[in-house]
Amino acid sequence: MRQINRQRLRVCLASEEQRFAESHPRSKELFEKSQAHLLGGVPMNWMVRWAGRFPIFVTAGTGAHFTDVDGHTYLDLCLGDTGAMTGHAPEVTVRAIAERAARGSTFMLPTEDAVWVAEELARRFGLPYWQFALTATDANRFAIRLARAVTGRRLICVFNWCYHGTVDETFITLNDGRPGPRPGNQGMPFNPTLTTRVIEFNDLPALEAALAPRDVACVLAEPAMTNIGIVHPTPGFHEALREITRRTGTLLIIDETHTICCGVGGYTRAHGLQPDMLTIGKPIAGGLPAAAYGMSEEVAARISAIRASEYEDTSGIGGTLAGNALSLAAMRATLAHVLTEAAFAHTIPLAKRWAEGVESVIDEFELPWHVTRLGCRAEYWFCERPPRNGGEAAAAMDGELDRYMHLAALNRGILLTPFHNMALIAPDATEADVDLHTQVFRDSVRALLE
Repeated sequence: MRQINRQRLRVCLASEEQRFAESHPRSKELFEKSQAHLLGGVPMNWMVRWAGRFPIFVTAGTGAHFTDVDGHTYLDLCLGDTGAMTGHAPEVTVRAIAERAARGSTFMLPTEDAVWVAEELARRFGLPYWQFALTATDANRFAIRLARAVTGRRLICVFNWCYHGTVDETFITLNDGRPGPRPGNQGMPFNPTLTTRVIEFNDLPALEAALAPRDVACVLAEPAMTNIGIVHPTPGFHEALREITRRTGTLLIIDETHTICCGVGGYTRAHGLQPDMLTIGKPIAGGLPAAAYGMSEEVAARISAIRASEYEDTSGIGGTLAGNALSLAAMRATLAHVLTEAAFAHTIPLAKRWAEGVESVIDEFELPWHVTRLGCRAEYWFCERPPRNGGEAAAAMDGELDRYMHLAALNRGILLTPFHNMALIAPDATEADVDLHTQVFRDSVRALLE
């Protein structure tokens, strides 16, 4: 296996940085101007995570492509980190948003669209009752609150290096085997060990031990980890997870926000999971802020038994704009016409083609890297074997090499997800788009080895 020469890597990275700066003068100008009134020069702090010294400023996007203020067009394989998984500005969703906005966006009253969307989510995921939020963070936060309410238990359990949005209880990792605050967690209101047990994904003995005291309200889990890179469950893991949670009276919450990439009903439907609750956000409204959380018949009955309508506005669950008419109109259009069986029948084979293209380059240059895929999402890793859990995935990260590969791709018209080397395929992406990435990936690797 060949190894990357780190000095050569730094030379290549410096060259790409110079090329990026010279070819994006307007974005650089706007970024410098924005320092006066935008904290960090961006409207949301994550927007500084891109590979260049400054972010590119966008003008418009359609389908799998977008353009920037310097006139460059890009193949978007990030897609808003799943928020635009439908592709940018899907026509049917845009039309529904415009029509609904012209008739009023929010009333704190239900619309007929709410009934349709709830029925559709029940059909897709197998859970009969649903509520709505504006972000997957809120959906997870509300689901955790409800789990605590119906079980009378204080603790939750998550997997090491998980990510479920900005939920305080989930910012916890194993540091040298000891649970503690996740590095970089700012202004944490409490040490998360007070509320949360954290274990490694795929570690069934640790799961047994964590739930044995019967003081954990819920396990919150992605069915396959995606936010530290794609980490697949080992054979039998989900069957055991479901058996252990049921035996210990612990609710199982499955977060499908990213794993909806597996198909119309996400990983849950594709693999026959049976969660007590399910959360989903990001793409279900075609890029408009929207999320949902569903629950089983039993959980819904337990919630109904403790609800008091006079306290609904102080329950810590919901919000004035949650379930608004505009979001629900966008969800209905997107679920009915965009996130469909036909769309996934197109995007999943393209993701397979993307993975095969990358793997062919890895084999050609005899690199100790590998590729993994989950539905229409795929990525490459700078390690020889797939990580089995979040700890192994975090240890396999190579920030310098990540930055070079991302910037080399960006300079040649391809945007990857900034947090890892991940590609998500939009419904109107083509084989030519995928093959372009393979060629750019090959050229970028070859430049490292010359």
